[in-house]
Amino acid sequence: MKKLLLACTLLVSIINNIQATNPKSPIDKTGSISGVVLDADLKQPLPYVNIIIKSTKDEILTGGITSEDGSFKIEKVEEGKIIVSIQYIGYKTIRKEISISRGNYDINLGNIYLEEAAEGLDAVTVIAETSTIQQKVDRKVITIGKDLAATGSASELMVGIPSVGVDAQTGDISLRGNQNVRVMVDGKLSNIPTAQLLKQIPSTAIKSIELITNPSAKYNPEGMSGIINIILHKNTMVGFNGNMSIGLTHEIEAKFNSSLDMNYRNGKFNLYGSYSNNISKNRNEGLVSRPENNSEQFFEFLDKRQSHLFKAGVDFYLNDRNTMSFFTTQNTSKSSNNGKTDAIFYNDMSFNQSQLVVSTSDNVSSQYNFDYKHDFSKEGHNIELEVDYNVFDDDRPADFTFLLGPNTDYTDFNNTARKSTTVNLDYINPLSDSSKLEFGLEARLFNSDIAYASTGESYNSAGNLRPTPSTAFDYTRDIYSAYANYNKQFDKWSYQLGVRAENVQEDALALSTEAESTESFKNDYFELYPSAFITYSPSDKNSYQFSYSRRIDRPGIDQVNPIKQWSSPLISSYGNINLEPQFTNSIEANYTRTLKDRKGSVTGGVFYRVISNDINRALFIDRTDINSGRVIMTQDNFDNTTALGAELSSNYKPTSWWSINSSFDIYSQTQKGIAENLTAPIETATINDIQTSVDEIDNVAWNLRMFNNFSLSKTVSFTAFGLYRGKDKSLQFDRKAMYFVNLGARVGFAQGKGTFSFNVNDVFDTMEFAFSGRKPFVQDGAFNWESNTWNVGLSYRFGGGKYRAKARKSRDDNEESGGGGFI
Repeated sequence: MKKLLLACTLLVSIINNIQATNPKSPIDKTGSISGVVLDADLKQPLPYVNIIIKSTKDEILTGGITSEDGSFKIEKVEEGKIIVSIQYIGYKTIRKEISISRGNYDINLGNIYLEEAAEGLDAVTVIAETSTIQQKVDRKVITIGKDLAATGSASELMVGIPSVGVDAQTGDISLRGNQNVRVMVDGKLSNIPTAQLLKQIPSTAIKSIELITNPSAKYNPEGMSGIINIILHKNTMVGFNGNMSIGLTHEIEAKFNSSLDMNYRNGKFNLYGSYSNNISKNRNEGLVSRPENNSEQFFEFLDKRQSHLFKAGVDFYLNDRNTMSFFTTQNTSKSSNNGKTDAIFYNDMSFNQSQLVVSTSDNVSSQYNFDYKHDFSKEGHNIELEVDYNVFDDDRPADFTFLLGPNTDYTDFNNTARKSTTVNLDYINPLSDSSKLEFGLEARLFNSDIAYASTGESYNSAGNLRPTPSTAFDYTRDIYSAYANYNKQFDKWSYQLGVRAENVQEDALALSTEAESTESFKNDYFELYPSAFITYSPSDKNSYQFSYSRRIDRPGIDQVNPIKQWSSPLISSYGNINLEPQFTNSIEANYTRTLKDRKGSVTGGVFYRVISNDINRALFIDRTDINSGRVIMTQDNFDNTTALGAELSSNYKPTSWWSINSSFDIYSQTQKGIAENLTAPIETATINDIQTSVDEIDNVAWNLRMFNNFSLSKTVSFTAFGLYRGKDKSLQFDRKAMYFVNLGARVGFAQGKGTFSFNVNDVFDTMEFAFSGRKPFVQDGAFNWESNTWNVGLSYRFGGGKYRAKARKSRDDNEESGGGGFI
C-alpha cells in the first residue's frame, strides 16, 4: 500500500513538471475579478462586503472582502465559468455568472449596487407595527412588533404569548400548562432566577419569542414542556448606534424600568454595552377560609425590588473565516418582602396567630462567555467553540416576629452560592444543497452550596422541641453529552433525525449539626434522547409538520433542597433530596395555512405526552401541630401519567388599518400526588386519625387570547388585548377562571426612531386568583394584586451608522446575529 501511494505521488509530480515545462501549455490560465460595491440608495461605498467565487456546482473556490472604499480585486481565479456572489448582512445577495477565458482574463464588474433586504431591515433597524406568528419545523416564532413591545417588561409581554402562562404573584413561567420549562435568552441559560430576569428585560429589547415545544437533539433535553427562547435585538450597524427606553407603571405603588443599549462597530471590531434596571414596589393581599375549623387567614405583602443588569462585549473579526467573541453580564439585585399573616380561629381563640415576616435578598450574578468560530471554504461549513461560566451568590435572612400566639421570634439565615460551567463544541457540514450533518459535544458542570442557620426552635422526629439545627446542603451535577443531527430536503419534503447521549453524575449531601437530620443522595445514569422532524409543504400556502422527542425534567434546587424554603402560620415548604428525574416522550403535529392574498396565516396543532416517574406535589399534615391544621408541602415521584392538548393560532389583517393576533389552546393532563386528610374532627384529631392516599386528578384547562392593533396613521395606533384563562385543577386546589382586558395607544415620532406609548392594564379590574381546596383540608381563598395599572413608556433609537458587518452566529439560534443585547 505504501509503495502504491509513493508511486502515485511520483506520477503526479512528474505530470505537474511536464505541464509546467511544456512550451505548448500556457504559462498562466488564471484571471482576476474586480469592482466596487455601493449602497443602492445612498450611492456610497460599502466596506467589508463578502465577495465569494464559486463553481457552477456552487462550490466555493476563493473569495475576499471589499476595502474601505468599497473596491475589491480577486486574483488567480481559475479559467472557466464561475459564479460571483456578493453577500452582505441586511442586503440582498447578488449573483453574477461570468466566464474567464482567452482574451477575457481580467474582468471589471464596475459599480455593483446592493439593495437593502426587507428582512434584514426589519431585524436590525425597523420594528414592525404588529406582531406575527410563524410555525417553523421545530419551533413557533412570535416576532414582537411595536404593539406587544409597548407592554413594559418581558414578564408582562409574556402574558400575550400563545401557550405561555405567567403567575402574576410569583412571576413563574409555564408552557402548555406546565412549569417544567427552560427559559433561555439568545440561546443561553442564566443563573439569575427566571422571574427576576424577566422583570429586568424591557419588552422593547425583545425581537422575538421562540416556543420550542419539541426541541431537537442539539438542545439540552431538560424541560418537559419545552424551551422558551427570548431573542433580543442585535445592532449590526457600522459606527456608533444605540437605543434607550424608560417606563413607569402605577396603581398603588410605582414601578420603574429603563434601559440603554450602545454599539460601536468598525471593520474588525464590534464593541457593545448595555444597562437595564427594574425598581418597583408591589402590593398584594389574600384571604383563605377553612370551614372545618371555622378559621380564616389574612395575608398582606409589600414587595420591594431594585435590580441592575450590565453587559459588555466585543466581537473580533480576525478575517473572513474566523471570528472571536467575548462578553460578560453582571447583575445585582436587592429586594425585601414584608409579609403579615393573621390566622383567626373563631371557635377557639387560643389557636390565633399573627406573624410578621421581613425577608431580604441581596444577590449578585456574573456570566463570562467566550466564543470562537471558524468557517471552512465551503459555505455553511463551520466549527464553533463556546465556553460559558456563571456564578451566583445570594444572602437571604428572614426575621419572623409573632405579634400573637405561642411562638417566639426567630431569624433564619440562608446563603446560596452557585457556579456552573458549560463548554460546547459544534460542527456543521452541509453535505450538499439539500442535506446537512451536525454533531457536537457538551460538558455542563454545576454546583450549589446552601448554608442554613436559625435562632429558632423546632421539633425533632421524636416530637421533642430543641434548637433548630444548622444545615449545609451541597449539590453537584455534572453532565457530559454528545449529539448528532442529519437534515435532508427533497422535493416538497424535509426531515431531520437526531439523537443525544448523556452521562449524568449527581451527588447531594445535606449535612446537619444534628446527626439524625443528615441526608445524602447519589444518582448516576446514562440516557439517550432521540428526536425526529418531518415537514411536507405541498404548496407555498400549506405546510404540515410532525415531530417526536424524548426529554427529561431534572429536579430543580428548590425541589431537592431539604432546608425549609418558606413558612406561614399554617404552611411550610421543603424539598425532597431523594427526588429523581422524570422522563417525557412527546409527539406533535402542526398544520399551517397561509391565507388568501397573504393577509395572514393560521396554525393548528395537537400534542401528546407520556410522562414516566412523574414529579408532583405531596401534601402532609404536620404531625407536631395537627389540631391547628398545619400543612407540610413537598415533592415526590409517582407512576406514569399522560397529557394531551391542541392549539390554534392566527394572525390576520382584515383591512389595511386593522390586524388581529389570536390563539386558543386546550390541554388535558392526569396528575398524581400524595395527599392526607383527617378521619376525625380537626379539634380532637390525633396522629392515628391521619389518612394517606395517592390522589389522581384529571384536569382539562383552556386559554383564549386576542390582540387587536388599529392604525390610525403611520405614526398613531391603538391596541386592545383580551385574555380568558379557564379554570384549572391541581392536587392542592381548583383555580377559578380568570380574565382581563388591556387597552393602549402608541405614537411614533422623529421619523420612526422614537415611540411613545400609554397603556391601561386590566381595565375592568377583574383579575383575581380565586381557588377552592379539598385536601388536606377544605378551604376557599382568593388573592389580589396590582393588576389595574397604567403604564407610560418612551423608546428612542439613535446613531447614524448605515453599513452592516459580519455577524456572529449564536449556537442555539438558527439566525445570524451580532453582539449587543441585554443578556
